[in-house]
Amino acid sequence: MKTPAAAAPSSLSSRRRWRGPAVAVLALVVCSLLVPLAFLFGRFPAGYVTDERLQQEINFRSFGRLEGVKESPETWGPGVDKLMTKVGPPLSKDVKGKNTVQTSGNPQNRTNDDSGNAVVSTSVPQVLPTPQFAIPKSVPVLSTSNEDKGSRKKAAKGFNSDDSEKSCQLEFGSYCLWSIEHREVMQDSIVKRLKDQLFVARAYYPSIAKLHGQETLSRELKQNIQEHERVLSEAILDADLPPFIGDKIKRMDQIIARAKSCTVDCNNVDKKLRQILDMAEDEAHFHMKQSAFLHHLGVQTMPKSLHCLFMKLTVEHFKSLPIVSEHLHSLKFDTPDYRHYIIFSRNVLAASVVINSTVMSSEVSGNMVFHVLTDAQNYYAMKLWFARSSYKEAAIRVLDYEKIVLETLRNVDVWQLHVSEEFRITIRNIDQPGAKMRVEYLAVFGHSHFLLPEIFKKLKRVVILDDDVIVQQDLSSLWNINLGEKVNGAVRFCGVRLGQLRRYLGNNVYDAKSCAWMSGLNIVDFEKWRELNITGRYMHLLQQFNSRNEVSLRASALPISLLIFQNLIYPLDDRWTISGLGYHYGINEDLVTNAVSLHYNGNMKPWLELGIPEYKNHWKKFLTRENQFMDECNVHL
Repeated sequence: MKTPAAAAPSSLSSRRRWRGPAVAVLALVVCSLLVPLAFLFGRFPAGYVTDERLQQEINFRSFGRLEGVKESPETWGPGVDKLMTKVGPPLSKDVKGKNTVQTSGNPQNRTNDDSGNAVVSTSVPQVLPTPQFAIPKSVPVLSTSNEDKGSRKKAAKGFNSDDSEKSCQLEFGSYCLWSIEHREVMQDSIVKRLKDQLFVARAYYPSIAKLHGQETLSRELKQNIQEHERVLSEAILDADLPPFIGDKIKRMDQIIARAKSCTVDCNNVDKKLRQILDMAEDEAHFHMKQSAFLHHLGVQTMPKSLHCLFMKLTVEHFKSLPIVSEHLHSLKFDTPDYRHYIIFSRNVLAASVVINSTVMSSEVSGNMVFHVLTDAQNYYAMKLWFARSSYKEAAIRVLDYEKIVLETLRNVDVWQLHVSEEFRITIRNIDQPGAKMRVEYLAVFGHSHFLLPEIFKKLKRVVILDDDVIVQQDLSSLWNINLGEKVNGAVRFCGVRLGQLRRYLGNNVYDAKSCAWMSGLNIVDFEKWRELNITGRYMHLLQQFNSRNEVSLRASALPISLLIFQNLIYPLDDRWTISGLGYHYGINEDLVTNAVSLHYNGNMKPWLELGIPEYKNHWKKFLTRENQFMDECNVHL
């Protein structure tokens, strides 16, 4: 028989065995209480499970004596940030970053300045055929506004004032323009009135319930609150409301009036109403961020119909007989006497529209040669499309840019296809405090453009077209322009001057008053280019800006393009192209109709559903619709 002394260790051991499970159960109970509270008050959307951030938007410190500069506020917020990371890898694989998450730029640009900061976000606006997504050109954001960072509340309230509209554009970009253009009239006013009554009644109820002698009023107020909650739980639209709702509204008005006549602590009511208002504003802003994200995603992803088209074209290329159409014009491709046009594109429909519009607007097409440079992923789809399409007498050659660089330019590190880069710029002059901010999309050459003279060694002069451009008039006179000692004929953009980008451009020498310039329609003298060793200077600047990853590499296209071509730009007349058709709603229709070319810079491209309808018709009339795969893939633009 065991003595008590012998049994004591056994009892102590038993208690120790149960201590661990007891602590675990207690921790589980605490977590089960905290997690719902975190989701309730933190408003965390379900399913955001990764902290990896899609690097698509780059912030650079910059300053401008002409402009006040401030860093733009964070665009998305934790919930939407995490949602975007779920689609991050497919997006970043093609663009290695489109507009969403902001990261720091050049370390040398991180010095503070009294003038503020400039924010540049890079982006590649062209729809790319990828397994899931296609990226319209990313949009670097250079924000030089004087708006306060705490503009979140103003953006949530709407766009009634100029300040709120400016702050909204800073925070949400082109979504604000789109949402204003497509704003819907407020409907279901009765439901809205019920909600307003419920807010006020809830604010008064705690104070009324504490008053002595007002038990009847307190009970009636509580009863009406419960009735309103029950009605709103079953009805979302006015049509869903019961026929006797008018009596409930009238009765609630009477009870609220009685509550207001009571002597209560106004501070309590004020705090409650402010609490409700803050919750409503937070909820409105949260939904606005979600809407902006969905709009942002919509202008960057490839529509399912276009993805289907690219895939069918690629499969058909390998199923069909070898294509020999290019060999019929092989002598033209390297003959400098013809008029050569170069297009970078990953979008077969966009490239087709550019070529078709240029040919249809030209009086003579027999001397026109188009070189379409694309990546390996889209090469076969483009090759088949242009082999089966006719563009009068023009010769068309599709080239795999990546293969060419890997095989012929072995000393070049930049071999991926980099189309023209676009940078969204928001500017307001501090000398004119009352002036409204303006948002522009500045397009410059991508890194691939600087290797063109090495790829086309026999050509002397070319016209470079972006794939978001259409031509409406004959370009023959463009070839007769004498560039003199200049290299690049381009339309200048004096809305931004180099002095405003001083920190971004580093310690290089430049004219602070010099205007920026736009790609889209450019005539380039390759002979002068080679004489001045523009490609060598590009390689030197590329090393200087220390582009360590894809995001910083793409962002460096802006300073490199501006620095290399300063004093080498031949200013084309503004009539040659009208820009802004991918983000600006207010362009005069006569200007659009009479322009030589139209540039859909901005992220609302004409081949997207979110493109601006007023301008899409000009693009659609040059779209080839006879292809059988367009019907099979339901491509109806």
